[in-house]
Amino acid sequence: MYWDKEIETMSRDQLEELQLKRLKETLKQASKAPFYKSLGLEDYEVRTLDDIEKLPFTTKEDLRESYPYGMVSVDRKDLVRLHSSSGTTGTPTVVFHTIKDIDAWSELVARCLYMVGVRKGDVFQNMIGYGLFTGGLGLHYGAERVGCLTIPSGPGNTKRQLKFLKDFDVNFVHVIPSYALYLADTAESMGIEPSRDLPHLRTALIGAEPHSEETRKKIENFFSIDAYNSYGLSEMNGPGVAFECPEKNGMHIWEDAYLVEIVNPHTLSHVKPGETGELVLTTLSREGMPIIRYRTKDLTSIIDSTCACGRTHRRITRISGRSDDMLIVKGVNIFPVQVEAVLLGTPGVRRNYQIVLESKGHNDHMIVKVELDPGMFVGDIRGLEKLKKSLTRDLRDELLITPEIELCEPGSLPVSEGKAVRVIDKREE
Repeated sequence: MYWDKEIETMSRDQLEELQLKRLKETLKQASKAPFYKSLGLEDYEVRTLDDIEKLPFTTKEDLRESYPYGMVSVDRKDLVRLHSSSGTTGTPTVVFHTIKDIDAWSELVARCLYMVGVRKGDVFQNMIGYGLFTGGLGLHYGAERVGCLTIPSGPGNTKRQLKFLKDFDVNFVHVIPSYALYLADTAESMGIEPSRDLPHLRTALIGAEPHSEETRKKIENFFSIDAYNSYGLSEMNGPGVAFECPEKNGMHIWEDAYLVEIVNPHTLSHVKPGETGELVLTTLSREGMPIIRYRTKDLTSIIDSTCACGRTHRRITRISGRSDDMLIVKGVNIFPVQVEAVLLGTPGVRRNYQIVLESKGHNDHMIVKVELDPGMFVGDIRGLEKLKKSLTRDLRDELLITPEIELCEPGSLPVSEGKAVRVIDKREE
């Protein structure tokens, strides 16, 4: 049940004592980096965990301005790996690891996998990208540490993915939610029946993009498996920061490795317990490139209640979006995941959709394009009109604006074998 029972179930007092000890060590280590040295980090005195509020925030812009080696806290000869966050323009953000860092990261991922039932001898197919992206190698090392036969298939080549799932009796996969839905569409078109053709598959680990509970249910229902939400970001190693347990009620964030804060993204003050805000993280067990009070831009809240699984590390709620991904339409704040929740919770709606934003005169206009099941286009057209009115009403109630709905035939919208492009904003064209 536990990969490291002593750590996973330690009392709150013990955990906070460990955090304070590691925070002091982290500040000492971080102050060796040119960036933190320039901030005078060694002059800050921390006696309690509450003193974290005295410390400066670190942002993605800080990482870019410190490129290439300004955040490194060890001799360069001790670095063994570099990863970079996604992004195609401008100066990239890079993260460095020592051997000790890679080992600690692998332990965290192994802890996550073991928690959801992964065991030695299982077969793991990793459909997440390798290379500079952290998702592939992060889960790969953790799975091998547990003792799994690991297939580094990476993303794309969907028909081969399905062949490997079947031929090698794969037990669990790591996949982006939108690609899992595309995988389901492809399997369906090939006549693959998961309960018949993929009887060994039991678990999917999904993450790397915000997704709704309805998306999880679509994945679980089609493949007849359990899907667990995974959270990570390259600045904090990558996958393994937080993970759902079998209770599926929030993600346990490993507080022996990360100090957690939730702040108002505008005032930067701590929000009240249970309130949604921006997640701020401080590494507690990294030597090559420790990061202090990193503003993730991810929106979530803390769940303080005891979890039935027995683990004492607090949980965070599903990421509801990013503060910099929020859409403002007619003055209303909207997150794409809100649209997804309505669409994928509606019978007859398939897995692919797209949001298009346009300008009409001086007003914003939202178009929601959504694919339907093939049978929806057969017979009385009044059924389509009824569905369109229902979706319009439900989205208006959720978003507080009225979108235009376009009902599309299966396969008519663009698909991606990586992160899905759900929003096309034409308002500035």
